[in-house]
Amino acid sequence: MSTSHPLDNPVWWSLAGAHAHLAERQGRALRYRSDVSPFAAVPDVPDAADWADLAALLGPDTVPLTTGAVAAPPPGWQTMFSVDGVQMVDEGVAAAPDEEAVQLGPGDVPEMLDLVARTKPGPFLPRTVEMGTYLGIRRDGALAAMAGERLRPAGWTEISAVCTDPAYRGQGLATRLIHAIAAGIRARGETPFLHAAADNTTAIRLYASLGFRVRRSTPFIGARPLDGVPVS
Repeated sequence: MSTSHPLDNPVWWSLAGAHAHLAERQGRALRYRSDVSPFAAVPDVPDAADWADLAALLGPDTVPLTTGAVAAPPPGWQTMFSVDGVQMVDEGVAAAPDEEAVQLGPGDVPEMLDLVARTKPGPFLPRTVEMGTYLGIRRDGALAAMAGERLRPAGWTEISAVCTDPAYRGQGLATRLIHAIAAGIRARGETPFLHAAADNTTAIRLYASLGFRVRRSTPFIGARPLDGVPVS
C-alpha cells in the first residue's frame, strides 16, 4: 500500500497519522472535516473499493482537493481542475524563532480569514488553525502577516498559508515567519516542506533563496464523484 516516500501521498499519510483526530474515514478513504480543510485522499495504491468509499464519504456535491495524487480518478469521476505544482523540501533553511511573531489561535480566526480572503494563499477554513502552529506579526494591532503548519505526514510538516497584507509587503515579514515556523518544525525532529503552483515563479524563487529545493512536480487535483458512482 505504501509508496517509497510519505511525501508522495502527503494528504493520506497526514490523515492516517498526526491528523487522525481531524479525519473522517470510510474504509481506507480519508478526508478532513469539512470546516478544517477540503483535502481528501485514497491510499497509495487504491482499488475500486477505495474509490467507492471516497465517493460515499464525499457525496456528489463535494469537490475534494488532493496534492500529489497517486492515481487518476477512475471512470465515474469528474476532474474539475488540475493545476501543475511543485513540492519543495528544506535543504538548509535558516530556521530561527522570531521574537515579534505571536501564536495565533481560534480567537484570531476572523482576522486570519480576512487576511486570506485578501491575499489568497490557498484554502483556509474556520478550523484550519487546528492543523498545527500558526504565527502572525501585527502592526498597529492588526494582523499584517501570517504563516502556519498544514499537512503532517510522518517526519515532515508542510508550511502553508504564508501571506502578507499588501500594505506591509516588502518588509521581509513572510521570510521571518517561514524561518520561525521552520524552527518549530525542526524542534520536533521533523523536516519542513511546502507546495507552490508551478507558474508562481516569484514564490518558488523566494523559497529557493531561503533554502528549499524542488523535490518533484505534483498536481493539485479537484474531482468529484458523478451521480451513479457505485458506493460501498
